[in-house]
Amino acid sequence: MAPRLFVPHNPLATAAQAQQQRPEHQHVLTVVSDLEPALDQLLTNAWQGRDVRSYDIIGDIHGNGPGNGHLLDGLLASLGWTIGSSGHHQHPEPERQVVFVGDLIDRGDHQRHVLHTVRRMVDAGTALIVMGNHEFNAICFATPDPRNPGEYLRKHSEKNERQHWQFLRQLDPDERASWIEWFRTLPIWLDLGAPDLRQLRVVHACWHERSIQFLKAEFGGNQFPAGDEPFVVASTKETPVWTAVEVVLKGPEIKLSPYGLPDFLDQGGTRRSAARSRWWNGSAATIADLIDLPSDPRQHDGSPYPVIPPTPCAADDLSYAYDGTIPVFYGHHWRKWEPTKHLDYTDRTACVDFSAGKSGPLVAYQWRGEAIINPTHFVACPGPEPTAIR
Repeated sequence: MAPRLFVPHNPLATAAQAQQQRPEHQHVLTVVSDLEPALDQLLTNAWQGRDVRSYDIIGDIHGNGPGNGHLLDGLLASLGWTIGSSGHHQHPEPERQVVFVGDLIDRGDHQRHVLHTVRRMVDAGTALIVMGNHEFNAICFATPDPRNPGEYLRKHSEKNERQHWQFLRQLDPDERASWIEWFRTLPIWLDLGAPDLRQLRVVHACWHERSIQFLKAEFGGNQFPAGDEPFVVASTKETPVWTAVEVVLKGPEIKLSPYGLPDFLDQGGTRRSAARSRWWNGSAATIADLIDLPSDPRQHDGSPYPVIPPTPCAADDLSYAYDGTIPVFYGHHWRKWEPTKHLDYTDRTACVDFSAGKSGPLVAYQWRGEAIINPTHFVACPGPEPTAIR
């Protein structure tokens, strides 16, 4: 079944031109936005900048998710990428690259296909990638714990094996070992561009400057050093390295009890005493602004979750909020299509994980040098009927 695709307006085209350019099978969104009036000029300047590279930033794939088919193939095709004679995807615009935000694996039925598609592009230089928490977990699941003979850095518990099952089931031991070695080489974050040009940042779960600078000093760069020891340290709870890796690859969490809030059930039915933070909301002031609970949240006994009061946030919880001016793109957070301002994107941040791992669409953001996030640049495969982005 051919996917139905969300395709953004060309920001430099008039509405009439956009209508003429739209293929029969694509939907053009009508956008309701309060973006700054200077956006058009910013975009024009970026497009005219000869050295500005453009990026298609693709969210968490998770082996295309359960029953989701080859979403990656469909999304790449909708973005203009085709497979060349060399066997990897290429684009007619030579300055264009894909950036994958990690979490290639687990959950879906097409682990091998996704991995090979992405690896070919990365090896050919047509794509970049950052490590996701599922790649990190896979490394730790496969790495013996030198402190506990017979154990692994990530315990082989029923819960962990269930989460990792599709990767374990679909790939043989030699394949898994080879992919684990590749995962070890993936950067933890990317800081792209140059100060005199347009810049952007890509990370799997959270761009937190203090954590990133700490890891950069510890590791000597944006990758785990060679060997098992860095992963041993990163798997040791409450160490500074563990704390920083948790923030960057899994996102900061807010403990609920200090705010008088009860535990809740996450999307997998696990009881949680801490919730993810909406670190991307740089204007957050209260816990209601910052806490990120599942849709229709439930307490651990199954009853509805209480309304979150506008209690002022503790300074430590607010310290993770992003207040930079360089655009940040990230995944991990299981958003629900369509993108909504402040929940899924802000002027300076954009999430590209819209739950492809749980039957949602696979989403990309087409970055063309803009300093302010433009919601018309989100592309989803497959997409529902066109509606206004809020």
